[in-house]
Amino acid sequence: MSGHDHRHVEVTEGSAKKLAIALVLTSIFLVVEIVAGFVTESLALLSDAAHMFTDVIALAIALIAVHIGQLPADDKRTFGYQRFEILAALLNALMLFMIALYIVYEVYKRFTQPAEIHSLGMLVIASIGLIINLISMRILASDANNRLNIKGAYLEVLSDAIGSMGVIAGAIVIYYTDWKWIDSAVAILIGLWVLPRAWILLKQSLNILLEGVPEEIDIEALRQDLLELPGVHGIHQLRVWAITSKNVHLTVHVFAPLVNQTRLYRQAVDMLSYRYGITEVTLQIETDISLNHEHTHTHDFSKH
Repeated sequence: MSGHDHRHVEVTEGSAKKLAIALVLTSIFLVVEIVAGFVTESLALLSDAAHMFTDVIALAIALIAVHIGQLPADDKRTFGYQRFEILAALLNALMLFMIALYIVYEVYKRFTQPAEIHSLGMLVIASIGLIINLISMRILASDANNRLNIKGAYLEVLSDAIGSMGVIAGAIVIYYTDWKWIDSAVAILIGLWVLPRAWILLKQSLNILLEGVPEEIDIEALRQDLLELPGVHGIHQLRVWAITSKNVHLTVHVFAPLVNQTRLYRQAVDMLSYRYGITEVTLQIETDISLNHEHTHTHDFSKH
């Protein structure tokens, strides 16, 4: 028996509202920071503005992904459009890599062409930016662990908040010491901070797109738990993959010739849901020993 998941609709609508608020706040400040970056001639501020631009793109993509992900399944896309969320997360990761490369390039230019830096302007604008980032992070935090798409947007905003703190620190040092090189050093540190987080997001997104086993699932332990179900003699064709970060599917053939099939099915579904959070299960129970032997040399896992 199946029904429409009203809770899922409420969650996605709530996520969309949060993303929209964060998008508006970030977009308004982006314009301010770009203007201020050119006025103060601060590379760190311009680098932060460029990163803020990727925040705007990331939030916009995440918002679009939430809406597209709610579209119903059809004859051509029987899973619906849920995986658009993962494509959005992948794009966000690639943008994070691009901004890190952009920062390195701008630092190289600045070392060859030094500029006068207005540290007080840097300090004021970066402080406002940090406040905007913290507000956006607070708005997105509750959904960041549940949806990879929103996690990508959250990481964008988080890394920009770190960048703003770096610009603030740099502005204070430049004001008291007149060490102009601090501006470029801060820009480099922002880029180095972004790269590992971009790699993590990229790896998670690619794993889902390649239909790999979700990182949080121990496939060997899961296989052993299936084999230990009462009456199970062996399993084969075990497949575990994810459509989105929280929508995990499993299919498996179970050789169990002498059991109540309805009871075994219920035991397996309950175990998979309770221990692994897997609720989308296709379980084929086989009673013909010849079917089980067909897979003995390839991917049969039997009790010994």
